[in-house]
Amino acid sequence: MSTVAAPLTLERPAAPPPTPGVTRGWGERLSAYAYIAPFFVIFAVFGLFPFAFTFYVALFDWNPIGDQVFIGADNFTRMLGDPRFWNAAGNTVSIWALSTVPQLLLALVLAHVLNHARLRFALFFRMSMLVPYITSVAATAIVFAQLFDRDYGLLNWLLGLVGVAPVDFVQSTWGSHVLIATMVTWRWFGYTTLLYLASLQAVPRAVYEAAAIDGAGAWQQFRHITVPSLRPVIIFTVVTSTIGGLQIFTEPLLIATGAPLTCGAVRQCQTLTLFLYEQGFGEFAFGYGSAIGVALFVMIVVIAAINYLLSARIRADR
Repeated sequence: MSTVAAPLTLERPAAPPPTPGVTRGWGERLSAYAYIAPFFVIFAVFGLFPFAFTFYVALFDWNPIGDQVFIGADNFTRMLGDPRFWNAAGNTVSIWALSTVPQLLLALVLAHVLNHARLRFALFFRMSMLVPYITSVAATAIVFAQLFDRDYGLLNWLLGLVGVAPVDFVQSTWGSHVLIATMVTWRWFGYTTLLYLASLQAVPRAVYEAAAIDGAGAWQQFRHITVPSLRPVIIFTVVTSTIGGLQIFTEPLLIATGAPLTCGAVRQCQTLTLFLYEQGFGEFAFGYGSAIGVALFVMIVVIAAINYLLSARIRADR
């Protein structure tokens, strides 16, 4: 004779009875919101309001010392038909591509090397990664302008040894892009390296030791252990580098001689933020400059959306 087992049921434990005499008033309930309120207040004052006001100004022909005439979307229409805007957008993308890709690859390799257990003076090399980050941008611009100088620069001297004619990096389009991208890479590669290194410190050393026992070489360990372990951090740095690349302002402003707001006579290295500054504070076209700022915001939102889709795709692959 067989017996039928009773169905297993999971009962949720009963909530503890309320303590007699203890009741939560409105003040206690709202206290949690009061703790987090400063962040939202600061965000509303310094983040939300400036953006809303920028979009509002973009709808006007805004003269800071004269009348403000409502013109609707004319500033945006003018911007889309302005070759200077597309030239600045192209320069921004070019400089971003030339600076971000080498920066991330260099940081990835350096983090792998600094994470190696047998490296001598590892702490010294890790701390030295912060030197470019804490160096003044103005000092960086002076040094790199000397290194890339057409007549007396070290780089042109090295190119001359192999028979290459001197390159005017500041006045040429591609030369100025390479110069600015090198400055950006030098400034940020150490910071990115430390981000990667901090993530690699969480990977158990036994994983590398087991891979070495199985015969995996340095390249195979880098490809199959280091890179997969850093995948979330790599996505984060790609997005932050992209946002930072869209906002490059100081480097092109400092290397240009004679026409800093246009970054050269033919705007060869003028970025979007520099074009925005030129229109807003050079020509006092606040409405048009605000329209450029709104366009820059839209580009950043698009990059954030791409980051979300890319992160969701990676989580789905796992």
